[in-house]
Amino acid sequence: MNQTNPQEYKGFACSGFCCTKIENFGVAFGSAVILEDVNLHIHCGELTAIIGPNGAGKSTLLKAILGDIRHTGKLKYLDAKGQRSGNPLIGYVPQHLAFDRGSPVSVLDLFNAAEGRLPVFLQRNRKTKARVEESLSIVKAQHLVDRKLGALSGGELQRVLLALALDPIPDLLLLDEPVSGIDQKGLELFYKTVSDLRREYDLSIILVSHDLDLVEHYADRAILINKTVLSQGTPQEVFDGPDARELFGSVRFGREAYDETQEGGN
Repeated sequence: MNQTNPQEYKGFACSGFCCTKIENFGVAFGSAVILEDVNLHIHCGELTAIIGPNGAGKSTLLKAILGDIRHTGKLKYLDAKGQRSGNPLIGYVPQHLAFDRGSPVSVLDLFNAAEGRLPVFLQRNRKTKARVEESLSIVKAQHLVDRKLGALSGGELQRVLLALALDPIPDLLLLDEPVSGIDQKGLELFYKTVSDLRREYDLSIILVSHDLDLVEHYADRAILINKTVLSQGTPQEVFDGPDARELFGSVRFGREAYDETQEGGN
């Protein structure tokens, strides 16, 4: 997994097989500062959880990493061999997918629409179906290939979106509260799947979440932000630290206090 021998590439030090550096990120809308001076070093093979109160800028940070909103600062990536640098290939799973649940669109159609240049009906053949089934098998969802999107449970839909984000396997995977509205069984399955994937593919994963019990169980690192980075470390270190206690009270024994801060946006 992660090594301690640093690699140098044009002044960019990476202590691991590969890494992504977020340097001095800032986001402002007019005079309103949403994020400022955000500096993070994301390692491969690690699941990093972003936590913070409502309005802390958690989802905004992911959108800035994606390049969907204007921001200051730089995003740097270095691969395992120090041979490729620049922007990482990013996979993204949003909180929600807006679609007409009564439409006849299937999981196979979704993949074909996302990746193909031809109309969906022209791509319905054995070869493309086999390829989509292979992508879905990564998250143990190949049996859903012909299922209509509207017939999927919340957990099944998020696994399909996760498979889509992993096709092809990215350098960096962003998950923006991907289990919102999913029942406990589906929620735990999703976290376990993501945890297994980061080991199997040595993925760098950033997860925005308010499920502190699962973050504590599955995440390698936690980062507490409130417009800027307040603290980072193991989940236990962050939850028990003074910044978390000041924001939420006793986080470890008062999850409800944290949940109340998550009503609304990020």
